[in-house]
Amino acid sequence: MADWDDLRIFLAVARSESLSRAGRVLKIDPATVGRRVARLEEALGARLFTKSPQGYALTDEGTRLLAHATRAEQAMTGAMEELRGAPGQLSGQIRIGAPDGCATFVLPQVVAQICDENPGLEVQIVALPRVFNLSKREADMAIAVSRPEAGRLTVQKITDYHLHLAASRDYLARHAPIATPADLRQHRFVGYIADMIFDKELDYLGEVGAETVPLASNSVTVQLNWVRGGAGVAVVHDFALAGAPELVKVLPGDVALKRAFYLIRHADDRRVERLNRFADLLAQGLRREVARLESVT
Repeated sequence: MADWDDLRIFLAVARSESLSRAGRVLKIDPATVGRRVARLEEALGARLFTKSPQGYALTDEGTRLLAHATRAEQAMTGAMEELRGAPGQLSGQIRIGAPDGCATFVLPQVVAQICDENPGLEVQIVALPRVFNLSKREADMAIAVSRPEAGRLTVQKITDYHLHLAASRDYLARHAPIATPADLRQHRFVGYIADMIFDKELDYLGEVGAETVPLASNSVTVQLNWVRGGAGVAVVHDFALAGAPELVKVLPGDVALKRAFYLIRHADDRRVERLNRFADLLAQGLRREVARLESVT
């Protein structure tokens, strides 16, 4: 008969696909992780993993156990949070994955307000320019700019947001005027590295007629700092312009883009009331904050 601690170790290996990475998460040495997995396999009479050069992969038996172990984890977490937390308040740790534009300019103030109202809550924001794997529990939930096409996921549209071309007043004073879209050909563009664009919704520059991107980064924060420093013209989130008064929109009547934020969760988490409540607060807060920041520009 498997105990909860063995299942916890099984989940860590299944998600990280490595004894050493699982050990770092669990703060125990990899040899102990391996022994505990072997003990669980012996107790269940089933082989749960196959080892390959790529790491530890679940067998069919392991995949079946994963669903049950995940539900056990959710039940255990929910029980602990209910016992530890104040009545009506959220507590414990929640990790959110988000693209760096949202994570830098919108998410911090939204999360801070939620935590002010729920002092026992700990929130981690992981800002990475890529899609998060919720099946491996890289995050409890993720914000994305397009709907995922596969996976056992729930998807909720949060809000639309807007983007415009922008440049610094200093840059515009030093370079040829931009009166029509054709004038953009005389100017230096700042944008994403083409082969590192992880979502088609971030491939803006084709829509604005940019043929080359002399200054490129996979970080929207780096791009914004280039533009603030007078390095060129870029597609900038309206909610980021609120904190950059030295920037002005360029051709706002001709070039205007609209995208959306989506909240992505693992389907199994619909049973976890704590995560449901946090997701509701997060979505409400993001809608309010995007609207507030865009109203400033």
